[in-house]
Amino acid sequence: MFSAIARIFRTPDLRRKIAFTLAIIALYRFGAHVPAPFVDFPNVQSCLRSSAGTEGLLSLVNLFSGGALLQLSIFALGVMPYITATIIVQLLRVVIPHFETLYKEGQAGQAKLTQYTRYLTIALALLQSTTLVTVARSGQLFGTTGIPECENLLTNDVWWAQLLMIITMTAGTGLIMWFAELVTERGIGNGMSLLIFTSIAAAFPASMWAIWQSRGFEVFLLVLAVGIVVVALVVFVEQSQRRIPVQYAKRMVGRRTYGGTNTYIPIKVNMAGVVPVIFASSLLYIPALIAQFNQPQAGEEVPAWVAWIQLYLVRGDHPLYMALYFLLIVGFTYFYVAITFNPVEVADNMKKYGGFIPGIRAGRPTAEYLDYVLTRITLPGSIYLGLIALLPLIALATVGANQNFPFGGASILIIVGVGLETVKQIDAQLQQRHYEGLLR
Repeated sequence: MFSAIARIFRTPDLRRKIAFTLAIIALYRFGAHVPAPFVDFPNVQSCLRSSAGTEGLLSLVNLFSGGALLQLSIFALGVMPYITATIIVQLLRVVIPHFETLYKEGQAGQAKLTQYTRYLTIALALLQSTTLVTVARSGQLFGTTGIPECENLLTNDVWWAQLLMIITMTAGTGLIMWFAELVTERGIGNGMSLLIFTSIAAAFPASMWAIWQSRGFEVFLLVLAVGIVVVALVVFVEQSQRRIPVQYAKRMVGRRTYGGTNTYIPIKVNMAGVVPVIFASSLLYIPALIAQFNQPQAGEEVPAWVAWIQLYLVRGDHPLYMALYFLLIVGFTYFYVAITFNPVEVADNMKKYGGFIPGIRAGRPTAEYLDYVLTRITLPGSIYLGLIALLPLIALATVGANQNFPFGGASILIIVGVGLETVKQIDAQLQQRHYEGLLR
């Protein structure tokens, strides 16, 4: 292993790519700590120390921004607008035929879809930065009341100062998007995935230190041991796949023979990735958001439905919240897999090129068989996603950790997934130069 790492740094091209990637990551983390204009930095830091943070979707956005959201930095929105835009464009392929046509056109169509994703990212960044500045101006960013510092986060709240903050945060999102594309083009791995990886990994030390301080060294060691087991299980499931054998018949084209090969269709246990967790978190945050905007005036009684939402659907340590969260993740997993994997299209492509599954007739029977296998393999995948997503909530209820608990939820799925993919790319680069790879 150490000799393989030494070979990485002895290879000039690979060394340059890794150095470039690390430089972009350093710039990204630096920008996450530079406050936006007219932000009262001492007050923000005081609120961060006295508050447990936020919950729901805002907590997820803060996690993906590496803590930059609550610091109101120039990179406060992080990669969340780009992630949301990518998911929306993927879903629009089902609704808008033009998007599906572009997807099937190959590289030219993909370039247009990427351009649409960029425009949508900037539009979402404008919307989200406006919301963030409004919430910060109202003093509700940290969800605390009665603390003067948390109600005075801005040094100037006139309209032009707010406009400048919105423009700065939107420009920061565009800069992050450019950083990610530079890493993808000139560095190692997928740029956007690596920036998400960096944001989440940056929160690990603070989360573990908070557990040590609040619960002691014994609980810290227990959490660390559980984390190692969880990481091993996530790696095992993320690498698990059902391989459906496919044979291609021999064809004569002129004097040449094509086909006659054996291959397989890999169907992963977790085909949906982390998207169902994001969907479920977003949907569960909506009732809390509605209740927040229907708070009574001083002296008035809290409406019964608002009190019910605050009791059951705001904090993640309630059993009803956990049950709804789990069921939503299972449902969204099936929904997202049904959108991204089309058995009819796969069966038609196999039939077009003379491929067939042994024992299954080509065409409709193949599509039905693929749908049957996909439905059965998605069930354990969805249960696995739901259980992993519940780990931070269980930690919140047992050891008092916050919802950014490092060994669970979206964080561990992204950390493991991006780590595995980056190691595979480095391994491929080494093998291209006739070296032994990192993976044995």
